[in-house]
Parts: sequence; structure tokens; C-alpha cells
Amino acid sequence: MALDLAIILPTLNERDNLAPLVARIEDALGETGWEVLVVDDNSSDGTAEEARRIAREDNRVRVLQRIGRRGLSSAAIEGFCATAAPFVAVMDADHQHDPALLVDLLEAVRSGQADVAVASRFAEGASTDQWANPEREKLSGVANRLARKLTGVELSDPMSGYFLLQTETALALVPRLSGIGFKILLDLLATSEKPLKVRDIPMDFAARRAGESKLDRAIAVDFLAGLYDKAFGRIIPTRFALFGTVGALGVLVHLAILYLCLWLAGTQFAWSQAIATLGAMTFNFWLNNFLTYRDRRLETFGKLLRGWASFVLACSIGAFANVAIAATLFERGVHSLLAALVGIAIGSVWNYALSSRFVWGRY
Repeated sequence: MALDLAIILPTLNERDNLAPLVARIEDALGETGWEVLVVDDNSSDGTAEEARRIAREDNRVRVLQRIGRRGLSSAAIEGFCATAAPFVAVMDADHQHDPALLVDLLEAVRSGQADVAVASRFAEGASTDQWANPEREKLSGVANRLARKLTGVELSDPMSGYFLLQTETALALVPRLSGIGFKILLDLLATSEKPLKVRDIPMDFAARRAGESKLDRAIAVDFLAGLYDKAFGRIIPTRFALFGTVGALGVLVHLAILYLCLWLAGTQFAWSQAIATLGAMTFNFWLNNFLTYRDRRLETFGKLLRGWASFVLACSIGAFANVAIAATLFERGVHSLLAALVGIAIGSVWNYALSSRFVWGRY
């Protein structure tokens, strides 16, 4: 039977889930006509090696190991571009998504009932009883309402990570997809100039089989970043907007530390300013690592220490450039406020450029 369907599995530390999931996919689809494309973000638990082991014994399984790139959306995009199958599905590798639904999803798209078939956690007949995560369910409900306003598409679960569509539809949208964050379905629906016809397939959302969830509390910011990117990302890049927001929060941290040192501890101004500057830089480094560069997050102690030192150095250079340029403009007759704003803008761009390259670049 000719290749008909590709199932993209974006993975990060899912080693123990792969073999059982491939077996479940075979039970659902039969022995031929499909392939599994494991797109692994250089997992530390050997997921890519396990996928290669499976692929050596099963030519329906292929592996794409990514170095220096992370994120479910971008993994799905690379999967779209790496298959020759006429239909493509995206699903999680943790067994929360039932492979048996692939049959119904494929039939909905093949028959023309839908451009995109979505396995929904909230459609009539669906269940999240095994999920046992009320906080995440509440967050998903809020996110769904915002997503519907952005996309103009009425469906019960636009935040679903389990869906199927024609490969040519996905490839036509790929050049304009942002690839940011975890919600590739939202990206597809919001990017398409012609509203995509969507059909919900109710899903019993299961508990994770093995391993730990990759979605931490930054997922809310990640979702908002995706909304921002679709609305304003072409004007101001999303990562730079996040970097600037963190910088603004850093100013408040700086002032708070300065106040504590001057008025509560009685420290001299020069020392207070130095402590506040270092404290604000450390805060900015931590928050940028957690949010802005979440897909490149530094995790080991050695990388965090080197990253912090590089960030402090980069920001010190940016601060010097800020002051030097603002002073030069002021001396040449530019209004003080405008000169200060230009200095801040140039310093911010400099900090962002250096940080992106030398702090959260490849290690």
C-alpha cells in the first residue's frame, strides 16, 4: 500500500513512550500506508537513539534530531516539510492522544468534510476525566476563547495538539507560520487567509503514560507570545518584545533594590547603584532564560553560570553604548528626552543582539 499518512511526533525526553506508541498506531491503521516521523529536540534521555533503534527494525519510522532548536510548533513545521505523504497528522508522544482517532480524523479530511480535523478535549462526547488537572483545564478554556477571536474559527478546542490535514495545505502555509511556542494548530488557523473548514472529533484525553509533562507555568506567556506574534510580530519581533518587557520589569527591580540599599541599609549611593545594577541584570537573565529564550533554556549549573556572566558583560557594553550615544546626541543639541530614548533603544537592541548570540546561542 502506498504511503498515505505521516504522523509527526515532536519529542523531548519521551524514550519510554515511543515503542508502545508505534505499536498502538499500527493497531489503529494496520501494517502499511503510514509512517511515523519522530522530530526530537536533542533529548537528554536518549529519545533519538531509541527512535533510531526502532527505525532500524521498522522502516515506517524515521527520525529527525534537531540540535540547537526547540519547540513543538517548529518541530511540526519541519515534519510537514520532511514527508511525502499526502496527509499529515500531529500528535503527542506521551499517549494522552489516542491513535485510534487517526482513522476518524483521516476520513473527515479525505472525504472533504473538513480542511483540518481536530481531536477535541471539549467537544460533546469528549472527556478529560483522566487528565485530572483542573488548573490546566481552566487555562485551556480561557485560551480557547482568545484563540477563537484571533482565528475567527468556531471550534471547541483550538489549542489541541492533535489534528490532521492535507500536507499541501500545511506546506502552503509554512512560509508564513511563526513557529513560536506550542500551539501549531492556532498558528495554522490564524495564518490562513481563507478560513479553514474544521471538524471536531471528540477525544478522551488520557493520562501521560511515562515521563513528565514539558508544559510549565511559562505556557501562559508562551501562548500570549503566539497571539502577539500573529498580530504584531511583523512590526516588532516577538522575542525582542519579550526581551524589552523583561527589561522594563528589570528597571522596577533595580529601583526596588536601590531603595532597600539606600534608605533601609544605609549603603552609599555608588555601592547601592552597583548592587542594584547587578541585581537587576541577574533578574533579567533569570526571567529571559525562563520566558524569552524558553526554547533555548540553559539548565545545567555550568551553562547557567557562563550564561549569567555573558549576559552581565553584554548588558554592561549595552549600558555604555546607551550613555555614550545619548550624551553625544545631547551635546549636539538634541532634546534630552529624545537623546535618552535613542540611547535606550540602541542599548536595548545591542543587548538583545549580544544576548541572542553569545548567551542563548549554541553551547
